[in-house]
Amino acid sequence: MKNLTQLRILAGLLVFALVAAACGDDDEGAEQASCEVGETDGNLAMYNWAEYIDEEQLAEFASEHGISFTLDTYDSNEAMQPIISAGGSGYDVIVPSDYMVSILIDAGSIQPLNFDAIPNAANISADFEGIYYDPEGEFSVPYQWGTTGIGVNTAAVGTDFPRSWGLIFDPAISGEFDGEIQLLNDPRETMGAALKYLGYSLNTTSEAELDEATELVASTGSRLAAFNTDSADEFLTSGETVIAHGYSGDMFVQYLETDNPEDYVYFVPEEGGTRWIDNMAIPFDAPHPCTAHTFINWMLSAEQGAALTNWNYYATPNEAAYQLLDQELLDFISNPELYAGGVESLEEIEDTGDFEIKYADAFTEAKG
Repeated sequence: MKNLTQLRILAGLLVFALVAAACGDDDEGAEQASCEVGETDGNLAMYNWAEYIDEEQLAEFASEHGISFTLDTYDSNEAMQPIISAGGSGYDVIVPSDYMVSILIDAGSIQPLNFDAIPNAANISADFEGIYYDPEGEFSVPYQWGTTGIGVNTAAVGTDFPRSWGLIFDPAISGEFDGEIQLLNDPRETMGAALKYLGYSLNTTSEAELDEATELVASTGSRLAAFNTDSADEFLTSGETVIAHGYSGDMFVQYLETDNPEDYVYFVPEEGGTRWIDNMAIPFDAPHPCTAHTFINWMLSAEQGAALTNWNYYATPNEAAYQLLDQELLDFISNPELYAGGVESLEEIEDTGDFEIKYADAFTEAKG
């Protein structure tokens, strides 16, 4: 029960700082579907992050409901958003991160949910109510949450290194590992890491600060093995890299699949980093909205919420799932050494409005 309490405390801390102003209420073109509990109206097409759901879990849902499924993946919110907003994507369920939910709402790109068809929404912890990107909880339900930080192969790097973003950005610290370092192929995450290292907010709207971060990422580019999101964890454990920018659950589950998990560590650097909430949402023109509602409701059951977390090792917002989680996972989530700068050093990526395009342009420039 100690670890369960710690998990709940951390979940509360996760949302404590999510107090940004609510987004606009422009939902033109997005209508709520009329669906019954358990109703399906076609096959399920999901668009999700890579390695974020077990296809066997999707197959179980499809089998239970006598349908089939498809799963396509993306490596950043910015890659997913234009496909959904353009319409005609063919997807029924997507998994946008916090700040992207507000962007999609403002653009009318996702539809308001019919919670009469999602009774299992009652299983979501109260800690996830009223959060800034969907303050009324009309358009999304939380899927998983976690952090973004650094994974290290200590067998190669050793253990005597600063828990700092300098491990990636400062050649005086890690120059001997040039060519064995990786950054995420994600504008907000990678520019955010550079901004945090420089002492700035990862949500800055200062062009001068962003320019400084752009120069830092650009100067680091020649020292990288890759800008990569989908395989960041695999690169690390295969030996292609020894220092990797990545997501908490991806790193930990990959470590456990090696013969020597004790040789790997994951942490959020002392300057701070990202904590995020990913969410399930339905595109405004989803071809099978009732199947989408039924899938979301199914995923929010205690059993399926726990199955998801026990597979991908991210933290669950599903309070009913807590008692079914693996002890190993609870220990990982509850480890205070995950946050070198303390929980208070974590920051959520927020929608910066018109400044978003500057992040995208800066990242493109930095990659060269």
